[in-house]
Amino acid sequence: MKATKDITKIFPKHLFWDMDYSKLSIKRDKDIIIPRALYATTKDTFIKDIATLESLYSKQEILSCLKNTKERISNKMCVMVAEEYNVTPFYRYAV
Repeated sequence: MKATKDITKIFPKHLFWDMDYSKLSIKRDKDIIIPRALYATTKDTFIKDIATLESLYSKQEILSCLKNTKERISNKMCVMVAEEYNVTPFYRYAV
């Protein structure tokens, strides 16, 4: 993982509207960055967005953050990530 990358050049500012965007650390704030990056993704942008996250984090870190986040990640997004990583689908909300 490369902790020296500038987060402000990787993800749009609107994803972090409620915090000081310039103070985010890729290493320290992965629990915020990973779910918010995927919150804004769509079926059309998923491959690009997941590749961007994979350039910063391991697949295990991405899965772990999504499974444990309090952010509002849709079940659909969780299923897309599970399919991408060939793991059992998981859900954020009861189905």
